[in-house]
Amino acid sequence: MSSPTSTLSPADTERLTRRGLRLAQFTVGYNVIEGIVAVTAGLMAGLVSVVGFGIDSGIESIAAVLVALRLSARLRHGETDERKEKIALRLVAVTFFVLAAYVTFEGIRSLIEGEAPESSPVSVIILVLSLIIMPILAAAKKKVGTALGDNLILADAAETKICVLLSVSTLAGLIIYALTGAVWVDPVAGFVIAAFAIMEGKEAWEGELVEDDDDDD
Repeated sequence: MSSPTSTLSPADTERLTRRGLRLAQFTVGYNVIEGIVAVTAGLMAGLVSVVGFGIDSGIESIAAVLVALRLSARLRHGETDERKEKIALRLVAVTFFVLAAYVTFEGIRSLIEGEAPESSPVSVIILVLSLIIMPILAAAKKKVGTALGDNLILADAAETKICVLLSVSTLAGLIIYALTGAVWVDPVAGFVIAAFAIMEGKEAWEGELVEDDDDDD
């Protein structure tokens, strides 16, 4: 764990921790809605990548719940339990691997069966909204995490940033399919999501998500 910024007063630390908690709570609420809409729209249109994106929203919600629970515990007890927070980070990593396995399986099945997905305006709308909201949310989390020197909040910010990357790859896949009609484009976009998930899951497990984020500063 990074040590908290020494210049912060206890009052500032509590204020920033509460802000981090509110951001985590917003993440849970937004991503639950986003995930339900994306999975429903993806299943109806037969879009593997959109279903994978929706599942990722659910995973991000789970990660945000873990963060919120740890921040709430800090506010109650006034201290950080490093062992429990390391466990929380590894649980986040496991959810990434589950996502990768699901999307890979569905992508291979779709390629073998040669299913042609339908167009889905709802999917496009939810992806565009994600591209607008998620970068702002990720930046807000990173700002709080950096001020506190807090690995858990910074890891949550990194996961939100992944959501932005997945939005880009998924939307690009939908656009290419709409322009070319190539059936293989959507499963391949799903494989891109799986690759992101494996990479970030490995880094989360090894505690390197935060190091990557800190290097950006």
